[in-house]
Amino acid sequence: MWLSGVACQPVDAPVEPVGSQTYFPISIGGSELQLQLALKPAEQQKGLMFRESLDNDHGMLFIFDRPDKRGFWMRNTRIPLDIGYFDSSGQLLEIHKLFPFDETVVNSRSREVLIAVETNRGWYAANSIQVGDRIDMSSLAFALEGLNYNNTSIKP
Repeated sequence: MWLSGVACQPVDAPVEPVGSQTYFPISIGGSELQLQLALKPAEQQKGLMFRESLDNDHGMLFIFDRPDKRGFWMRNTRIPLDIGYFDSSGQLLEIHKLFPFDETVVNSRSREVLIAVETNRGWYAANSIQVGDRIDMSSLAFALEGLNYNNTSIKP
């Protein structure tokens, strides 16, 4: 379900509850993605494991409790991905390639990573997203509010 479609549904249509399977429209550098939010440790550990594919302009956003150095691997993940590491202001710090089933940890260089966004391989390049671009923190704050998630490090 896409959150943006909820308001357009007929009144008598059942509305799926907002949860971890909900996609939220969040822009990075002006290009919109539909992002699932991995907020809980179990959601973050599973990430995009076991999926056969990821739709175009879709991805997963991970938020951590505090800024730090971060690392991701691709255990049980068959989709070629890119990962962007962002600081608490929403600025893109780094972009790295992630290779299917590769269990080598891809660490950030920065210790200021609060947010990570996984997308299909090549999404950042195809959308001309570069280090220094920003994630739309207002949209992210709105999505977090919809999930009743409070992270004091996220400021719209």
